[in-house]
Amino acid sequence: MKSARRNSAGKSTKAVRAATSPRRDAKSFFNARGDGHSSLIYRPKQAIVRQGDAADAVYYIKKGKVRLSVISEHGKEATIVQLGAGKFFGEGCLAAQPLNLASAVAVVASTVVRIEKETMIQALHERPKLTEMFLGFLLSRNVQAQADLVDQLFNSSERRLARLLLLLGNFAKEGKMATVIPHISQDALAARVGTTRARINFFMKKFRKLGLIEYDGGSSPRGGGLKVHTSLLNVIVHD
Repeated sequence: MKSARRNSAGKSTKAVRAATSPRRDAKSFFNARGDGHSSLIYRPKQAIVRQGDAADAVYYIKKGKVRLSVISEHGKEATIVQLGAGKFFGEGCLAAQPLNLASAVAVVASTVVRIEKETMIQALHERPKLTEMFLGFLLSRNVQAQADLVDQLFNSSERRLARLLLLLGNFAKEGKMATVIPHISQDALAARVGTTRARINFFMKKFRKLGLIEYDGGSSPRGGGLKVHTSLLNVIVHD
């Protein structure tokens, strides 16, 4: 048998390639265990990060759903976004953000990877595929932020509510005929949409009467989850 080609240090070419071209894919990074990594399972409604905590880590959702929310000085809570598997949060620490601006709570049983700031910075320098994945996330978040601004400026409260319900149900990601959203108060919806609770109540009753949404466990979303049908898209497309 022919021996493997060797370099000046006596190592085979194959071994050198293995050493210089490791599997630097994002999946292996999130599955790795060691310094700067920790993977935890959170129960529904369990806090992962609290508003005002030190911003010293980036979080990656391996499984489940996480809700980000903020509380005003007057104690009012508003949902910012609900994130599913494959999404990040806490990325503000990479831009020298000293404190977390929002709280993160598990909506369902969720597995979340905590990556310390320095570990994440190093990984982004060394792992091209992770960098590509992370940049894709940031760009999609930026696009959504711009869409939210346009929505707030030009669309009616009814259309903003319909869009919010679809986003909270992760409709765009999952593509299911119907998705279930755990309890979210009409006060929280009103704060996010930018209107009054009375208007939200009116539109919710209208959507329910038209068969666009259903309440699990009764006539009120407090009785269970909120089932959203894809036909709610018609409210957004047709004013």
